[in-house]
Amino acid sequence: MTFELQAQDPGSNARAGKVTTAHGVIETPIFMPVGTAATVKAVHQRELKEDIQAQIILGNTYHLYLRPGLDILEKAGGLHKFNGWDKPILTDSGGYQVFSLSGTRKIIEEGVKFKSHIDGSTHLFTPENVMDTQRTIGADIIMAFDECTPYPCEYDYAKNSMHRTHRWLKRCCERFDSTEGKYGFDQTLFPIVQGSTFRDLRTQSAEYIASMNREGNAIGGLSVGEPAEMMYEMTDLVCSILPKDKPRYLMGVGTPANILENIALGVDMFDCVLPTRNARNGMLFTTQGIINIRNQRWKDDFSPIDAELGGYTSTFYSKAYLRHLIHAQEYLAGMIASVHNLTFYLWLVKQAREQIKAGTFAAWKNVMVEKLMTRL
Repeated sequence: MTFELQAQDPGSNARAGKVTTAHGVIETPIFMPVGTAATVKAVHQRELKEDIQAQIILGNTYHLYLRPGLDILEKAGGLHKFNGWDKPILTDSGGYQVFSLSGTRKIIEEGVKFKSHIDGSTHLFTPENVMDTQRTIGADIIMAFDECTPYPCEYDYAKNSMHRTHRWLKRCCERFDSTEGKYGFDQTLFPIVQGSTFRDLRTQSAEYIASMNREGNAIGGLSVGEPAEMMYEMTDLVCSILPKDKPRYLMGVGTPANILENIALGVDMFDCVLPTRNARNGMLFTTQGIINIRNQRWKDDFSPIDAELGGYTSTFYSKAYLRHLIHAQEYLAGMIASVHNLTFYLWLVKQAREQIKAGTFAAWKNVMVEKLMTRL
């Protein structure tokens, strides 16, 4: 994997770049639709490419490990062949999912013992077998196994957790560097900065992660309940330490406003389940603001969902029709809303990239953030 820094906004730390992987180019800043279990919920691959114009999607190691399982994925020739997506894929290590199962897992130095949410069976994730698992899944970019601390979090717990994450990272790197991909293409390992919301821990972790000199770096443990301003403070701090010539990935973030603010701080890559999860509940993100399509006011509004956005789905279907589908609990409602929201997210980061290249991002961002937080 290579990264080329192409432009820097003069009024902020926003940057435009190009990540080149074995399965294609990713233009940054970029949003990655989340395909947890080998699918972006309610969205066909054709829609991901043509309507949404996704450049990379995300899969989850925990879910793919449990179902369909590594044997199936290896027989298929990896996740790309299994789900038919021929562009880049990133896999998250499963750390967040494992640690969210606080009642059914145990953290030890070796790794994490946990029970499957599917059948209650017991499993052990270690830095080594998580690297092996992601080799078998076959993503272009894979994540180190880390501990994602909750918020709020005691300082001593955050400190001990951070050091454990660093020790696990060393083991991840050793295993990754001593193995090869299974499907004839190179993979790239990103380490993850932790440290909760404590400035000294975030500084120490960012410095350690930078010293590992991998091809890209991630920022974890944010967007877990902390105030947005605290997220921005930690992101700003970490981005000031991580190398400028490597892509920076902020994990699990977030709302359109969160994405624009973090782009301004120097983040290049994002993922979040929010656009598809909110879509299934009737919340739409549009170029004019936020719509709750369930509301009575859209009952006889036959205008397109978002005429300015473009794309087949957002301009073909009307607000009234989508509202009807939502209230009728039709499957098509979630499909239309999910494709629309993801189309909007990819449009937003594309607009941000163009503004960065034009040197006008900072002023544009301030106007857009206020506009996008408006509830219609």
